[in-house]
This record gives sequence, C-alpha cells and structure tokens, in this order.
Amino acid sequence: MTTPNMTLLYVDNPEKSVVFYRRLLGREPVEFSPTFALFVLSNGFKLAVWSKHTVEPVATAAGGGGEIGFLCEQPQQVDALCQHWRELGVDIIQQPVSLDFGYAFVATDPDGHRLRGYALSL
Repeated sequence: MTTPNMTLLYVDNPEKSVVFYRRLLGREPVEFSPTFALFVLSNGFKLAVWSKHTVEPVATAAGGGGEIGFLCEQPQQVDALCQHWRELGVDIIQQPVSLDFGYAFVATDPDGHRLRGYALSL
C-alpha cells in the first residue's frame, strides 16, 4: 500500500514562494533550487513548490483549485492564526466564519493557492 506524503504546488516564481512559505511556516526549506523547493514540517507533512514553467509534463491547473488545511484545536486559535497571517501581509480572502464543519478562514499564497485555517466542530 502507498501513502500520500507530499503536496506539490506549481508556482510562477519558486524563490518568491520560498520567501512566502518560509515566513508562514517559520522554517527553512530542506531543498532549494531556482525551480524547486521542499519544506518538511515537524509532523512529517511535506510541502513542495515547483516552477510551473519547468514541471513535466506541463501543468494545466492554476492556483485556487484546491486548499491546504491548517488545523487548529480551538476557534480562538483560528482567530489568532488569521491575525498572525494578516500581520505577515498574507491576503485573507475570507474572514473567520462558522461553517457546517467548523470555524475557518481562507488566505491565498502569491500564486492564488488557497490556505484554510480551521477548527472542527465537535
């Protein structure tokens, strides 16, 4: 059996994306070249950014077609994360709101990839 272990985002400018995700994640990439970078988080999650100009086969999707979820334990942590990202200059496209599944907000990275901070309803 295979297990998914990484999310790859196709980006216009990997160096710009590294600056963004370095600030957002608070860590350095473990691999970094002009066309590719890889972040490995403490829980084992891997996030890679790859130049949409060099990926093969050519990528046809653009940012915004999916989301990366950032799980918080409590709604107050969702508010705090949203405020922290706002202070970092991250574009918040949906303010914290109660939804069917819980409490959440949505932000975007420089390429329009959606980033959702959320806490599940119990």
